Amino acid sequence: MRTETPPPVRLSEYRPFPFRIEQVRLLFRLDPTDTHVVSELSIRRTGDADAPLRLDGEKLTLKAIRINGQALSDQDYAIESEGLVVFRPGDVFTLEIETEISPEANTELSGLYISSNRFCTQCEAEGFRRITYYPDRPDVLAPFFVRIEADKAKYPYLLSNGNPSGGGDLGDGRHFAEWTDPYPKPSYLFALVGGEFDVLEGNFTTFSGKPVKLSIFVEHGDAPRAEYAMRSLKAAMSWDEDVFGREYDLDVFQIVAVRDFNFGAMENKGLNIFNSAYVLADGKTATDADFEAIESIVAHEYFHNWTGNRITCRDWFQLCLKEGLTVYRDQEFTKAMRSPAVARIKEVIRLRTRQFAEDAGPLAHSVRPDTYARIDNLYTATVYEKGAELIRMLRLIVGDEAFFAGMNRYFDAFDGAAATIEDFIASFQPSTDQDLSAFALWYAQAGTPAVRAKGDYNPAARTWRLTLTQTLQPTPGQPTKSPLRIPVRVALFDVNGAKMDTRLSDGPAASEHVVLLEKGSSQFTFNDVASAPRPSLNRGFSAPIRLADDLSEPERASLAGFDDDAFAQWEALQTIARALILDAVRGGAREPDQERLNSFVQALRHSVTRAKQNDAAYAALLLYLPTVGELILDVREADPSAIHVVRTHVRRTVARSLEDLLLSVLDKNEPTAFDASARAAGRRSLRASALSLLSSLGDRHEGLVAQAYRSASTMTETLAALTALSNIESDAFDIALRDFESRWKASPLVMDKWYGVQAMAVRDDLRERLQRLLERADYDLRNPNRVRSLAASFSMSNPVAFHTADGWGYRFIADLILRVDPLNPALSARLCTAFESWRSFNASRREKAKAELVRLSEAGLSRNALDIIGRALAEPA
Repeated sequence: MRTETPPPVRLSEYRPFPFRIEQVRLLFRLDPTDTHVVSELSIRRTGDADAPLRLDGEKLTLKAIRINGQALSDQDYAIESEGLVVFRPGDVFTLEIETEISPEANTELSGLYISSNRFCTQCEAEGFRRITYYPDRPDVLAPFFVRIEADKAKYPYLLSNGNPSGGGDLGDGRHFAEWTDPYPKPSYLFALVGGEFDVLEGNFTTFSGKPVKLSIFVEHGDAPRAEYAMRSLKAAMSWDEDVFGREYDLDVFQIVAVRDFNFGAMENKGLNIFNSAYVLADGKTATDADFEAIESIVAHEYFHNWTGNRITCRDWFQLCLKEGLTVYRDQEFTKAMRSPAVARIKEVIRLRTRQFAEDAGPLAHSVRPDTYARIDNLYTATVYEKGAELIRMLRLIVGDEAFFAGMNRYFDAFDGAAATIEDFIASFQPSTDQDLSAFALWYAQAGTPAVRAKGDYNPAARTWRLTLTQTLQPTPGQPTKSPLRIPVRVALFDVNGAKMDTRLSDGPAASEHVVLLEKGSSQFTFNDVASAPRPSLNRGFSAPIRLADDLSEPERASLAGFDDDAFAQWEALQTIARALILDAVRGGAREPDQERLNSFVQALRHSVTRAKQNDAAYAALLLYLPTVGELILDVREADPSAIHVVRTHVRRTVARSLEDLLLSVLDKNEPTAFDASARAAGRRSLRASALSLLSSLGDRHEGLVAQAYRSASTMTETLAALTALSNIESDAFDIALRDFESRWKASPLVMDKWYGVQAMAVRDDLRERLQRLLERADYDLRNPNRVRSLAASFSMSNPVAFHTADGWGYRFIADLILRVDPLNPALSARLCTAFESWRSFNASRREKAKAELVRLSEAGLSRNALDIIGRALAEPA
């Protein structure tokens, strides 16, 4: 394993590949320890007449190399540290390469590897180079023909991209299958699977009448648990036709679920490979969050067929072009399947907890960066979640009609090609009079804008003037910033809660407006304002900003009571809660001002009482308090323990004050028959929130929570009760844990939850508990799900314990990184990101976190891990 700090790759140095691959033909003779790969490439020179042919390759054993059937001599080519170069290949030629690889030895889960005795691939971003020598870059597209040969008894299913085009027996117990993918694709979309499975089959007919065979391949006995994934796939196919006019293009669409997978899923053309956690679900073994994730991720990977596969990215700097755009599409799909308000608030919570923290630390980068060291480390919340927010803003700025006209223009112009952000934005310009060149700065500039809003009412003129001022802090490599184009949705309400019809400058009267902040500071005048208004700003979270305004807490509480924008209602309460906690922390107090806290609880009661009748999921979100991880971003020299103390006091106060309401929620039993609908999930979500809050009162409701665990009929209810018990310092938690393990020890996905609920608990015995879990025989460092269930749950979701004052949490994760890195560098690098906010804390914590980062930097880790560690240690801009 190479361990030196990786050199940077720069966008400015992009050059087209000087050859075109016109056809790829691959032959695989599968064997766990010695797989034979024969690659035949039809190649035509398109660039410099003197350019050699450079192919990427890693961990390959070269057996033969020929051009036009003639073996090359040692003087004709050279094997380099990261590939192979043919010095004078010619202008039009056929290149044949034979290699051998050992899938069984591949613990990095990149390239061709073994998962539960099945062959599986993961080629994004640079895994194909571990299968054969090839120009492993996204702008080299070619049609693929694949032939796979293997032992028939052990590997009865042999799958690859495209449509099946042949198969049969070979004798000696072996067989073959052939696959033809007529659509040109880059190598990162290649997929191969070989193994024994149960298969859930379905059918779909596209809007032009084309029949498509759908198949989901799973472990034996798991086919019934893939039913929800199949329903989600069919819903996604219909939605994409209805909303974006995109029809599926192959005769088959296949999903394969595997246990060992570094990511959530992979959109390989026609053969999606999924982490089994995002395919398998039933009411007994999966939570409502799992069902929602399956629905979203199945849709996401399917939507990639057009935004990622048919049109791919020219280079990895354009990664957001496929990922941010496709996240936006799957988010809109989720809103169509579920409560739009609830879905939007969950998107904002994810953005704030994951991406805002990334933007505020040493790992900050722009949505389209201009440099990177390891592409595996660019699959971030910034590229995905913030990238989706940019698409949403673009749609708001240009309007729905222009947005869909631009999308159709993009699909038509770049089908079968590799595109750039400039290509994408230019597709919308003919449909709008807005100058979109200024909007493109969002892709180039890192950081989360802070916007300050100030309102001034003139009763004589009946005008209200809104002043918006934006600031953006320096980020690594970007010490100075330019103003961004920020769309802010605005509505005004009078003191009685009536929405006002006003005119923005000389425009028409409307109850809602979109203002565009394009300078450092701008003023916007609203006319025909009959009385002093209460402004609702950034409605629907119209821009990914941190907004501060001059509303008083009573004004904000009343806005929460009558605002007709669900996000704005929720945000008003969040803002009050955030201020209560942070003001106390900054003042060195252990609890907030009681009068302010009582007013907050009263407003919360009013909002929850109203919401729970119509949308229980929304009521559950109203009971959500900003997490310690979110609040850290708002405090200099942060002490997570101090924040936790104040936040816990607020939770207890809410629980005591709303005790009657919370108990009434739990009085209504759920039907014993599982219902996966969004409405039923919302009811369970509200019950979980009630249990969680009541558990903050210590042993006062321990019996009720324990009974909720014993009587739970779904995994959602079971895990909610188990999590609530973790908040109570008594033996009840361990009694429930032993029961849970006895029931589910044979189900790895369920046991991942068992690990996770313990790692996220703030308990006196957490250190000893984590150490015991780490030493268990079933804590398999080769399985990413199992590693993450403990390590990521602890470091990402338990900031109080991870950032403990004596540095134990930092040492625990650093020690684990040292063990994981030799097996799986991509996974260890992801664990290293837990240190991204270390500079936000007080001096003692910073010193201890830095000591662990320095220790890791000197330990000879992989280039993936060293990239993250080096950026984390770099001096701030």
